[in-house]
Amino acid sequence: MSIYSKIHTKLSRKFKGYRRDVRYYLGLDKAFYNNARGSRILIYHGICRDDHTRFNPIFLTAKIFEDHLKLYKKHCNVVSLDDYYKSNFSDGKFNICLTFDDGFANNHKYALPLLEKYQVPATFFITGIANEGYDILWNDFLGIVSKYGPQTIYYKNEEYYKGKYDLYYSADSRITLKDKLRVTGFDDKADMMKELYALVPFKKEERHTDYWLQMTMAQIKELATSQYATIGAHGYYHNDLVQTSPEDAFTEMLNVKQYLEALIKKPITSLAFPYGSYNQDVINEAKKAGYKQLLAMDFYNDRDGADETMRERLTVNPFISPVNQLHATITRKYD
Repeated sequence: MSIYSKIHTKLSRKFKGYRRDVRYYLGLDKAFYNNARGSRILIYHGICRDDHTRFNPIFLTAKIFEDHLKLYKKHCNVVSLDDYYKSNFSDGKFNICLTFDDGFANNHKYALPLLEKYQVPATFFITGIANEGYDILWNDFLGIVSKYGPQTIYYKNEEYYKGKYDLYYSADSRITLKDKLRVTGFDDKADMMKELYALVPFKKEERHTDYWLQMTMAQIKELATSQYATIGAHGYYHNDLVQTSPEDAFTEMLNVKQYLEALIKKPITSLAFPYGSYNQDVINEAKKAGYKQLLAMDFYNDRDGADETMRERLTVNPFISPVNQLHATITRKYD
């Protein structure tokens, strides 16, 4: 695609988004929202006060999230994850279910009060990383270092240079450090965090904490007491479960289940695959560990939709308006 075609496509997409906003506020699309039927599970991640793309392109501001909730209350029937699995849906509205991945402390700080204000349920998928004494996920740590670190770094006697999307690429293999670590166990990721922190000591600046800090055990326990919050698992270390052996995947899924159940004194029956990554072995081991609700992003093949434990989800787009997000949620299409 030529540069002119790219510019035209981008401008066309922007115009379509503005046009949809205008039509909504003029009441011209009322029939579309009134007649919308079906169901969708949405994936949220971090919620912050402002500057939502500072470290991570999957965050929303609290104001935009509140605007989402207002639209959901007006046009949709919002159900819990349990009700979604039971198909306890409204016949007269579009049905949605809200989920949050990664266990950020900002979910407790910003999202929970808004959910309680608007009486909207959500499920929060949390790792076991706090139980190991860590307050940040390895991929968030590497993302911050990659964005604010030097152009060239040396890690384990290998040179990496900053390339596309500020990722660190191996000078020898051209593979990113992120991809290299994704196929390793947590010990290698822990070594990386210990060694590279000196390059970007971001924890010293309190203004950054909303963008990376994980929930403490006390916050997880408090979250679990809300009638609008359900706790699910997101892997113990936030490893890619497909990149481990079935035995290690089972251990990680069982350990996070046991940790969270001991912490909140409630059963943990739902699991969201980290990175949306799964295969049949991971599905089998998850069921063996006792999970009855397995959440992916996009299904990898048709047979996954026939599995009663499996559900697809749609990731919220932080770069479009709340009206355009609602339209995409209903149509399952970003355009």
